[in-house]
Amino acid sequence: MKKTAVILSNTGTPQGTSVPAVRRYLKEFLGDGRVITMPGLLRKLLVNGIIVPFRAPKSAKLYEKVWTAVGSPLLVHSQKLQNKLQAKLGDEYEVMLGMRYGNPSLKSALQKVRRNNIEEVILLPMFPQYASSTTGTIKELAHQELADWNNIPALKTIGQFYHEAGLIACFATNIGKKNPQEYDHIIFSYHGLPLRHVNATHQGKDCSHFNCTTEVNEHNAFCYRAACYATTRLLVEKLDLQPEKYTVCFQSRFSRSWLSPFADEVIKKKAKQGVKKLLVVSPSFVTDCLETIMEIGHEYKELFLDNGGEKFDWVPSLNDNDQWVEFLADKVNGV
Repeated sequence: MKKTAVILSNTGTPQGTSVPAVRRYLKEFLGDGRVITMPGLLRKLLVNGIIVPFRAPKSAKLYEKVWTAVGSPLLVHSQKLQNKLQAKLGDEYEVMLGMRYGNPSLKSALQKVRRNNIEEVILLPMFPQYASSTTGTIKELAHQELADWNNIPALKTIGQFYHEAGLIACFATNIGKKNPQEYDHIIFSYHGLPLRHVNATHQGKDCSHFNCTTEVNEHNAFCYRAACYATTRLLVEKLDLQPEKYTVCFQSRFSRSWLSPFADEVIKKKAKQGVKKLLVVSPSFVTDCLETIMEIGHEYKELFLDNGGEKFDWVPSLNDNDQWVEFLADKVNGV
């Protein structure tokens, strides 16, 4: 029977919580030229000489706090999703995991495709909103790996899906489980990006030239900020939220030259303004990981409560929800 490979590709995770394991992961991740956009030698010196030596011990401690008895949350949720999607799609497909960094790697998934002479590959980056440092680098690596093969399979890539009704319904269902009407305010927190990455998607000009916070148009179709705001608008409409009841912001910043407003500053400000009950959802993450479990679930909670807030909660991501599995199966069948 002819099979099609479906490769679910996410950023990835360290193999363990030891400093050496985290160091290896960070070197691969931050060594990617689409993640840190500077000449190769300078990037290598910065990453290996400054960032990783200081960041690895701190990150290892954070990973220890979220690690489960069966491993990394991102990998565990991804494996469950893989199994459910395989069962849903049936024997005509072979669903694989192919992480951009770490293991199981995208390279190893493609090598399995090669060994098994699979004729068609559907690459599914697990990022609703496009960014060069996420979907872009996954697509680039896949094409690089296939380039020197003698027998190159048909490669189809599922692009960004931030605006699709099925995705919006999945997140709306998750949010609804938290009874959002009981909260004073809702934060839509998206993973941050350097401003230069965002500006590069529209001729190096900033988002103010293209109405990125209010519309998606021919000039900003690949703009991450425009996609994030569009996802929010659709969720707000679905949930029937009033403008004063929510804020869009960005988390995990590395410097102040990243997308703003910054989630931590917004949360602190809302607490000081008298918001007592706060709900946070992050629609750029389809799988729970360090950034959702630790940054939102622990650090932001502590920040809110320390500044006068009384009730803080966050919405778990889609993980292996049945509704999410149905959406992905429809995406694959529609290719």
